[in-house]
Amino acid sequence: MSLFKTRDWWSTSVGEEEDFDHGCLCTANVDNDLGGCDKIIIGSFQGILRIYIPNSGNTNVVEDVAVEQAFKQPILQVEVGRFSSAADNLKLAVLHPRKLAVFNVSVISGTVEHGSQYQLTLLYEHILQRTAFNFCYGAFGGIQGKDFLCVQSMDGTVFIFEQESFAFSCFLPGALLPGPIKYISRHDTFVTTSSSWKVEAYRYQVLAVASETGSREETLNIKTGKKVIADWTFNIGEQGLDIAIVEYPDVSTSILILGEHSIFCLSDTGTLRFVNKLEYDPCCILPYASLSEKCINFLVGSHTKSLLVYQDVTLKWMAKMEFVPLQVQVANFKGLRAGIVTLSQSGHLKVMYLGTDPSVFVPPQVESRDINYATLDAEIARLMKHVKSKSANSVITPSLKTEDDLSINVHVSPNLDDISLASEVKLKEEKPVPSVTVRIQMKSRLVLEMVKLEIHCPWPLACNQSDFTLTEINPNMPSETFVAVFQRFSGLPSHMEIQISATYTSAMGGRRVTMTKAQLPARLVLKPVFPVKTAVHKLTIDTNRAAVNLNDIFPDLLGENADGQGAALAFQYVGAGPVVTLLASKTSQRYRLQSDSFESMCLPLQELVARLNSHFKKSDHSDFRITFDGPLPLQEYFELVDTHYNYRCNAHKCKEILAQRASQFRTIQKRLLTRFKDKTPAPLQHLDTLLEGTYRQILALTDAVNENWSAEQMTANNLSSGTSLLNLLLRLWADMTKEEVKVLDSTLSSVVNPSDDQGWEESVDAAITLLLRTVMAKSGKELSVNPSPLTQPEDTSKIKKHIALFCDRIGKGTRLVDGLKDKKEKTVHITTSKTTVETSESMISMEQSDGADILNPKYKFGRKVNKGKVFGLPQQDIQEDDALSSILQVSLHGRGEPSQDLESQHHIESLVPDLDSMSDESTTYFLDESQQ
Repeated sequence: MSLFKTRDWWSTSVGEEEDFDHGCLCTANVDNDLGGCDKIIIGSFQGILRIYIPNSGNTNVVEDVAVEQAFKQPILQVEVGRFSSAADNLKLAVLHPRKLAVFNVSVISGTVEHGSQYQLTLLYEHILQRTAFNFCYGAFGGIQGKDFLCVQSMDGTVFIFEQESFAFSCFLPGALLPGPIKYISRHDTFVTTSSSWKVEAYRYQVLAVASETGSREETLNIKTGKKVIADWTFNIGEQGLDIAIVEYPDVSTSILILGEHSIFCLSDTGTLRFVNKLEYDPCCILPYASLSEKCINFLVGSHTKSLLVYQDVTLKWMAKMEFVPLQVQVANFKGLRAGIVTLSQSGHLKVMYLGTDPSVFVPPQVESRDINYATLDAEIARLMKHVKSKSANSVITPSLKTEDDLSINVHVSPNLDDISLASEVKLKEEKPVPSVTVRIQMKSRLVLEMVKLEIHCPWPLACNQSDFTLTEINPNMPSETFVAVFQRFSGLPSHMEIQISATYTSAMGGRRVTMTKAQLPARLVLKPVFPVKTAVHKLTIDTNRAAVNLNDIFPDLLGENADGQGAALAFQYVGAGPVVTLLASKTSQRYRLQSDSFESMCLPLQELVARLNSHFKKSDHSDFRITFDGPLPLQEYFELVDTHYNYRCNAHKCKEILAQRASQFRTIQKRLLTRFKDKTPAPLQHLDTLLEGTYRQILALTDAVNENWSAEQMTANNLSSGTSLLNLLLRLWADMTKEEVKVLDSTLSSVVNPSDDQGWEESVDAAITLLLRTVMAKSGKELSVNPSPLTQPEDTSKIKKHIALFCDRIGKGTRLVDGLKDKKEKTVHITTSKTTVETSESMISMEQSDGADILNPKYKFGRKVNKGKVFGLPQQDIQEDDALSSILQVSLHGRGEPSQDLESQHHIESLVPDLDSMSDESTTYFLDESQQ
């Protein structure tokens, strides 16, 4: 609600029971008065045209009516411009549903008391064979001093009239419903909004060329023509109500689009400048000249009977009105400059200006009565006693969660399926891939229709059916759905949590989503094997209780180790994955995990921690604790970060080279086509050879992009597992609270999504930097640094430095949540070398080693993978620093055999030709042999 209201200067009621719409109001010096005062032109749907000359000192409003004339057809829009070829002064254009008429408004000096007489003379008119919707005008084609007319019909046809003569007409593509249309003189472009909620711009020359018909009769009955292509489009996502063009000397040309809930400002080339989200329903918009440079000022009328003044996205003023403005204009009158003219749908016409008269609601005065203070004191004491009794055991913050219309209950079977339901499995496994059945039960409080159920499994897991559509759910009969979850691809799952979501329409008509999560059993992806004595990476965790028998806490993952002493178990990932060995010390309170793959220890360690906590919780050992005092495996983790970052860079460079080769291919095609069309045969000059070579390179690059994407997906999943493992070690290392664990998981996120614009490295770096400068800051100096925009870094040195600093401050006792007391400082150990640990199944040495456990990116689940050299590509348009040696070197961190990787590499190299043997004039290509 506004404190101020508009100040009325002149007002009248236009006609009786007449209707108006947007376009029925226009202000201009239509009679070409030498004084330059504007007149108000009004046209109604009843076909009555009126011209007003407002005068604040005139008490008789009837005398302010200069022209009043009735027409047989409704008036859709009125505009004033230079519409006559015989004169350069202003004329009046009136649009009817089937006719466009242009009039001249002249003044005849009178000798009577009432003064001058205004006369309306018809200059010319155009009969329309299609029902008109609106029109715009401007100097089409760059002709200065003249205004041409563009009429838009209800079916999306535009008619161009060069004043008295008809020019052409054409269809706008995809036009279902007409929208507002304006003309931009700078680019000779028409701007309109389509029914697909897009802003579209069409050049005048394109529309003129698209019309191939000659005579007017042929053009009005359009049947053929060239396809019209928009110069640019912009998706606004909502219906456009009005368009305003900002063309002022101090401001660059801009386009204001009034939407149903937003105001969009675009440049004249279709780029977004700003968006203003509105908290009210707008009805009209009008830009006006800006007094400050590079600022766009505009008025907005709303359905709340308010007039708002904006400067770009800043609200400068708001005033209350007496009606909802249908259209607003700014005009100069005698005695008032820059008066605001508004028109309502029912015909209320006002000229106003902004003032500071407050619109304050004064409540009526209540009847006075005698106050009994004794009674008031007794009542206050009684109420305070009641408040204290109720607030003793009450929650200060009330729960705002309401009961959902739909609830989801998920039950995961504790046992694997006897007969595996796995389908479309793409991994190598001697035995059938195990599956587990998940029962999903949905209950509703009312009848729900068309409920969409979706199941999301973490990669590489999948289910036999990921989405369901339920036609109806009855409250008296819950719906049950069964799905089988299994491992489909080769890879390491970063977690074993599935997410189930249901989308439905609530009783209030809105779309609602209900979500729930469920934990899958670890033996879905792990199978018991014999322990392995050698390993590259190892982790040791400590407890404050004697080591338990591993057979007791892993009864479902014993296999052939069921007869063992319970001091050593080993798990292998399904699909010939890495082996993780779990060892329990007989003499100390320690457990050790070791494997040839660093990230593969994430899931077994999570299972070990969860099962140990559950085991001792059942034994009433509430003081049981698990700690990690070994060196943080940052070097191994940083190699995962580097590997993932390298594949991101390779993908970007591959796409750049692919775009260059595609451009080269099109250029060669055009030259060959020119040679073939030439009547005089000319030598091809090896263009056919270059075309064939470029084509093969495009195929090779496409294969390289696909393989790099697969490798990037695999490394992203490995990085996700490694991040989860590092977060778990940090939690055990620093003994974090639940609040700190939430901050840690959101800062050092384990969610690695493939994105070209915003990747994992820059997102995590920004989050850690913010935490280091705020909660974990040592001094106030670090708080004054402004964050930089999220862009892909040049390398990973900065993020690795920040992660190391982050771990260092955690080790020094810094807390992740404000208000917590710092802990005792710990020494941060970082592993710097690799060792292979020899272990025995009966006796295990638990001493810490300073070097060890570095994940080498050359290792693929325990086996070493040699990097192959790059196959060659033309380098005539590639800079030296973009050498292809780091681009197309695709080595998937998968579970395939080395021979298969070599065959895939040779297959790609075979697609690239050696053009040196084809022609001396051809571009030189370098082809290096791949090495295993």
